[in-house]
Amino acid sequence: MKRPSAIDVVDRFAPLRAQLIELLSDLSADDWSRATAAPRWSVKDVAAHLLGGDIGILARARDRFSFGGGPIQEYGELVELVNRLNDQWVLAAGRLSPRLLRELLAFTGPQVEAYFASLDLGAVGGPVDWAGPDPAPVWFDVAREFTERWHHQQQIRDATGHPPLYDPHFLSPVLDTFVRALPHRFRYTAAPAGTVVRFAISGEAGGEWFLHQANGAWELALEAGAQPAAEVVLPQDAAWRMFTKGIDGRQARALAAIEGDAALASPVFETIAIIG
Repeated sequence: MKRPSAIDVVDRFAPLRAQLIELLSDLSADDWSRATAAPRWSVKDVAAHLLGGDIGILARARDRFSFGGGPIQEYGELVELVNRLNDQWVLAAGRLSPRLLRELLAFTGPQVEAYFASLDLGAVGGPVDWAGPDPAPVWFDVAREFTERWHHQQQIRDATGHPPLYDPHFLSPVLDTFVRALPHRFRYTAAPAGTVVRFAISGEAGGEWFLHQANGAWELALEAGAQPAAEVVLPQDAAWRMFTKGIDGRQARALAAIEGDAALASPVFETIAIIG
Protein backbone atom coordinates (compact mmCIF):
# COMPACT_ATOMS: atom_id res chain seq x y z
CA MET A 1 0.00 0.00 0.00
CA LYS A 2 1.53 3.28 -1.13
CA ARG A 3 1.45 5.86 1.66
CA PRO A 4 1.56 9.64 1.31
CA SER A 5 5.10 10.94 1.25
CA ALA A 6 6.72 13.55 3.47
CA ILE A 7 5.87 17.17 2.70
CA ASP A 8 8.79 19.57 2.30
CA VAL A 9 7.69 23.20 2.15
CA VAL A 10 10.79 24.87 3.60
CA ASP A 11 11.53 26.72 0.36
CA ARG A 12 7.92 27.95 0.03
CA PHE A 13 7.71 30.07 3.17
CA ALA A 14 9.66 32.98 1.65
CA PRO A 15 7.47 33.35 -1.46
CA LEU A 16 4.36 32.93 0.68
CA ARG A 17 5.60 35.71 2.96
CA ALA A 18 6.32 37.90 -0.07
CA GLN A 19 2.72 37.43 -1.15
CA LEU A 20 1.57 38.45 2.34
CA ILE A 21 3.69 41.61 2.49
CA GLU A 22 2.49 42.64 -0.97
CA LEU A 23 -1.11 41.98 0.08
CA LEU A 24 -0.82 44.00 3.28
CA SER A 25 0.85 46.86 1.42
CA ASP A 26 -2.17 47.04 -0.89
CA LEU A 27 -4.77 47.37 1.89
CA SER A 28 -6.69 50.57 2.46
CA ALA A 29 -7.29 52.02 5.91
CA ASP A 30 -10.81 50.56 5.87
CA ASP A 31 -9.52 47.13 4.84
CA TRP A 32 -7.54 46.73 8.06
CA SER A 33 -10.72 46.90 10.14
CA ARG A 34 -12.80 44.50 8.04
CA ALA A 35 -14.17 41.38 9.71
CA THR A 36 -12.68 38.01 8.76
CA ALA A 37 -13.74 34.38 9.02
CA ALA A 38 -11.70 34.16 12.22
CA PRO A 39 -14.25 34.80 15.01
CA ARG A 40 -13.96 38.31 16.51
CA TRP A 41 -10.79 39.09 14.54
CA SER A 42 -10.37 41.90 12.03
CA VAL A 43 -7.87 41.86 9.19
CA LYS A 44 -5.43 43.70 11.45
CA ASP A 45 -5.96 41.11 14.19
CA VAL A 46 -5.21 38.24 11.79
CA ALA A 47 -2.01 39.98 10.64
CA ALA A 48 -1.05 40.43 14.29
CA HIS A 49 -1.73 36.74 14.91
CA LEU A 50 0.67 35.86 12.09
CA LEU A 51 3.32 38.03 13.69
CA GLY A 52 2.68 36.33 17.02
CA GLY A 53 3.21 32.97 15.35
CA ASP A 54 6.61 34.07 14.07
CA ILE A 55 7.66 35.41 17.45
CA GLY A 56 6.50 32.23 19.17
CA ILE A 57 8.59 30.07 16.86
CA LEU A 58 11.68 32.19 17.38
CA ALA A 59 11.38 32.49 21.15
CA ARG A 60 10.02 29.05 22.06
CA ALA A 61 11.53 26.77 19.44
CA ARG A 62 14.70 28.50 18.21
CA ASP A 63 15.74 30.13 21.49
CA ARG A 64 14.28 27.47 23.83
CA PHE A 65 12.71 30.22 25.94
CA SER A 66 10.01 29.05 28.34
CA PHE A 67 7.50 31.48 29.77
CA GLY A 68 6.08 29.04 32.32
CA GLY A 69 3.05 26.81 32.43
CA GLY A 70 2.74 23.15 33.32
CA PRO A 71 2.40 20.16 31.01
CA ILE A 72 -0.81 19.76 29.02
CA GLN A 73 -2.80 16.70 30.09
CA GLU A 74 -5.77 16.82 27.72
CA TYR A 75 -6.54 18.18 24.27
CA GLY A 76 -9.16 20.49 25.74
CA GLU A 77 -6.50 22.10 27.91
CA LEU A 78 -4.38 22.71 24.83
CA VAL A 79 -7.27 24.38 23.01
CA GLU A 80 -7.95 26.60 26.01
CA LEU A 81 -4.28 27.56 26.30
CA VAL A 82 -3.88 28.33 22.60
CA ASN A 83 -7.05 30.44 22.52
CA ARG A 84 -6.02 32.36 25.63
CA LEU A 85 -2.51 33.10 24.35
CA ASN A 86 -3.87 34.11 20.95
CA ASP A 87 -6.37 36.51 22.50
CA GLN A 88 -3.74 38.02 24.80
CA TRP A 89 -1.35 38.61 21.94
CA VAL A 90 -3.94 40.10 19.59
CA LEU A 91 -5.13 42.44 22.36
CA ALA A 92 -1.58 43.64 23.05
CA ALA A 93 -0.86 44.03 19.33
CA GLY A 94 -3.74 46.47 19.04
CA ARG A 95 -1.14 49.13 19.79
CA LEU A 96 0.76 48.34 16.58
CA SER A 97 0.07 50.34 13.46
CA PRO A 98 -0.55 48.55 10.15
CA ARG A 99 2.78 49.86 8.86
CA LEU A 100 4.62 48.53 11.89
CA LEU A 101 2.91 45.15 11.54
CA ARG A 102 4.14 44.91 7.95
CA GLU A 103 7.67 45.92 8.93
CA LEU A 104 7.80 43.43 11.80
CA LEU A 105 6.49 40.59 9.62
CA ALA A 106 9.17 41.42 7.05
CA PHE A 107 11.75 41.24 9.87
CA THR A 108 10.63 38.03 11.61
CA GLY A 109 9.78 36.05 8.47
CA PRO A 110 13.34 35.46 7.18
CA GLN A 111 14.48 34.44 10.67
CA VAL A 112 11.69 31.89 10.97
CA GLU A 113 12.51 30.58 7.51
CA ALA A 114 16.20 30.23 8.43
CA TYR A 115 15.21 28.31 11.55
CA PHE A 116 13.00 25.91 9.59
CA ALA A 117 15.83 25.40 7.06
CA SER A 118 18.15 24.39 9.92
CA LEU A 119 15.92 21.54 11.09
CA ASP A 120 16.28 17.84 10.36
CA LEU A 121 12.91 17.28 8.72
CA GLY A 122 13.19 13.52 9.09
CA ALA A 123 13.69 13.63 12.86
CA VAL A 124 10.88 12.83 15.25
CA GLY A 125 9.38 15.80 17.06
CA GLY A 126 6.31 16.54 19.09
CA PRO A 127 2.77 15.69 18.03
CA VAL A 128 0.71 17.60 15.52
CA ASP A 129 -2.19 17.58 17.90
CA TRP A 130 -5.08 17.75 15.44
CA ALA A 131 -3.69 14.61 13.78
CA GLY A 132 -3.28 12.66 17.02
CA PRO A 133 -1.24 12.57 20.24
CA ASP A 134 1.72 10.55 18.96
CA PRO A 135 5.13 12.09 18.17
CA ALA A 136 5.29 13.23 14.56
CA PRO A 137 8.14 13.84 12.12
CA VAL A 138 9.49 17.37 12.10
CA TRP A 139 8.43 17.87 8.48
CA PHE A 140 4.80 17.45 9.57
CA ASP A 141 5.04 20.23 12.14
CA VAL A 142 6.77 22.51 9.64
CA ALA A 143 4.06 21.75 7.08
CA ARG A 144 1.47 22.57 9.74
CA GLU A 145 3.14 25.96 10.21
CA PHE A 146 2.89 26.51 6.46
CA THR A 147 -0.86 25.79 6.53
CA GLU A 148 -1.26 28.34 9.33
CA ARG A 149 0.41 31.05 7.30
CA TRP A 150 -1.45 30.17 4.11
CA HIS A 151 -4.96 29.97 5.52
CA HIS A 152 -4.70 33.14 7.59
CA GLN A 153 -3.43 35.01 4.54
CA GLN A 154 -6.38 33.60 2.62
CA GLN A 155 -8.75 34.88 5.30
CA ILE A 156 -7.34 38.36 4.74
CA ARG A 157 -7.75 37.95 0.99
CA ASP A 158 -11.36 36.88 1.42
CA ALA A 159 -12.16 39.76 3.76
CA THR A 160 -10.66 42.41 1.48
CA GLY A 161 -11.78 41.10 -1.90
CA HIS A 162 -8.32 40.12 -3.12
CA PRO A 163 -7.90 37.10 -5.41
CA PRO A 164 -7.39 33.76 -3.65
CA LEU A 165 -3.90 32.29 -3.48
CA TYR A 166 -4.86 28.99 -5.11
CA ASP A 167 -1.63 28.43 -7.02
CA PRO A 168 -0.88 24.70 -6.51
CA HIS A 169 2.65 25.62 -5.43
CA PHE A 170 1.06 26.93 -2.23
CA LEU A 171 -2.34 25.25 -1.93
CA SER A 172 -1.39 21.66 -2.86
CA PRO A 173 0.89 21.10 0.16
CA VAL A 174 -1.67 22.82 2.39
CA LEU A 175 -4.39 20.38 1.35
CA ASP A 176 -1.97 17.44 1.50
CA THR A 177 -1.17 18.42 5.09
CA PHE A 178 -4.79 18.90 6.12
CA VAL A 179 -5.87 15.42 4.96
CA ARG A 180 -3.40 13.88 7.44
CA ALA A 181 -6.06 14.71 10.06
CA LEU A 182 -8.50 12.19 8.57
CA PRO A 183 -7.25 8.96 10.22
CA HIS A 184 -7.45 10.56 13.68
CA ARG A 185 -11.00 11.78 13.03
CA PHE A 186 -12.02 8.32 11.82
CA ARG A 187 -10.62 6.58 14.91
CA TYR A 188 -14.07 5.95 16.42
CA THR A 189 -15.65 4.86 13.14
CA ALA A 190 -16.30 1.13 13.16
CA ALA A 191 -15.95 -0.80 9.92
CA PRO A 192 -14.77 -4.28 8.88
CA ALA A 193 -11.08 -4.77 8.15
CA GLY A 194 -10.35 -3.94 4.55
CA THR A 195 -12.96 -1.18 4.31
CA VAL A 196 -11.86 1.72 2.12
CA VAL A 197 -13.11 5.31 2.03
CA ARG A 198 -12.05 7.54 -0.86
CA PHE A 199 -11.61 11.27 -0.29
CA ALA A 200 -10.84 13.52 -3.22
CA ILE A 201 -10.39 17.26 -3.60
CA SER A 202 -11.27 18.61 -7.01
CA GLY A 203 -9.45 21.55 -8.52
CA GLU A 204 -5.97 22.27 -9.81
CA ALA A 205 -4.40 21.93 -6.33
CA GLY A 206 -6.38 18.86 -5.28
CA GLY A 207 -5.75 15.13 -5.25
CA GLU A 208 -7.18 11.90 -3.91
CA TRP A 209 -6.50 9.80 -0.81
CA PHE A 210 -7.84 6.54 0.59
CA LEU A 211 -8.58 5.62 4.18
CA HIS A 212 -8.02 1.92 4.88
CA GLN A 213 -9.36 0.10 7.93
CA ALA A 214 -6.63 -2.30 9.06
CA ASN A 215 -5.95 -3.90 12.43
CA GLY A 216 -8.56 -1.75 14.12
CA ALA A 217 -7.11 1.55 12.89
CA TRP A 218 -7.55 3.80 9.89
CA GLU A 219 -4.54 4.47 7.68
CA LEU A 220 -4.10 6.96 4.87
CA ALA A 221 -2.91 5.73 1.48
CA LEU A 222 -2.64 6.86 -2.13
CA GLU A 223 -4.09 3.66 -3.55
CA ALA A 224 -7.52 2.09 -3.10
CA GLY A 225 -6.59 -1.59 -3.07
CA ALA A 226 -10.33 -2.39 -3.00
CA GLN A 227 -13.63 -0.90 -4.06
CA PRO A 228 -14.35 2.07 -1.76
CA ALA A 229 -17.39 1.67 0.46
CA ALA A 230 -17.84 5.45 0.48
CA GLU A 231 -16.52 8.29 -1.64
CA VAL A 232 -16.43 12.02 -0.97
CA VAL A 233 -15.34 14.68 -3.45
CA LEU A 234 -15.02 18.29 -2.30
CA PRO A 235 -13.99 21.33 -4.36
CA GLN A 236 -10.68 22.78 -3.19
CA ASP A 237 -12.35 26.04 -2.16
CA ALA A 238 -14.68 24.15 0.18
CA ALA A 239 -12.06 21.68 1.42
CA TRP A 240 -9.64 24.17 2.97
CA ARG A 241 -12.52 26.09 4.51
CA MET A 242 -13.93 22.94 6.11
CA PHE A 243 -10.56 21.94 7.57
CA THR A 244 -10.11 25.43 9.09
CA LYS A 245 -13.70 25.96 10.35
CA GLY A 246 -14.45 28.50 7.64
CA ILE A 247 -17.56 26.44 6.86
CA ASP A 248 -19.19 23.83 9.05
CA GLY A 249 -19.81 20.18 8.26
CA ARG A 250 -23.36 20.79 7.07
CA GLN A 251 -22.20 23.42 4.58
CA ALA A 252 -19.33 21.22 3.39
CA ARG A 253 -21.66 18.26 2.90
CA ALA A 254 -23.94 20.40 0.74
CA LEU A 255 -20.98 21.21 -1.54
CA ALA A 256 -19.69 17.62 -1.76
CA ALA A 257 -20.40 14.75 -4.08
CA ILE A 258 -21.00 11.63 -1.97
CA GLU A 259 -21.32 8.05 -3.17
CA GLY A 260 -21.78 4.82 -1.27
CA ASP A 261 -22.26 4.62 2.50
CA ALA A 262 -23.13 8.17 3.58
CA ALA A 263 -22.74 7.32 7.27
CA LEU A 264 -19.22 6.04 6.67
CA ALA A 265 -18.42 9.29 4.87
CA SER A 266 -19.67 11.47 7.75
CA PRO A 267 -16.37 11.78 9.68
CA VAL A 268 -14.87 13.59 6.68
CA PHE A 269 -17.18 16.52 7.42
CA GLU A 270 -16.17 16.58 11.09
CA THR A 271 -12.44 16.85 10.37
CA ILE A 272 -10.64 19.97 11.58
CA ALA A 273 -6.94 20.64 10.98
CA ILE A 274 -6.38 23.59 13.29
CA ILE A 275 -6.29 24.05 17.06
CA GLY A 276 -9.12 26.07 18.57
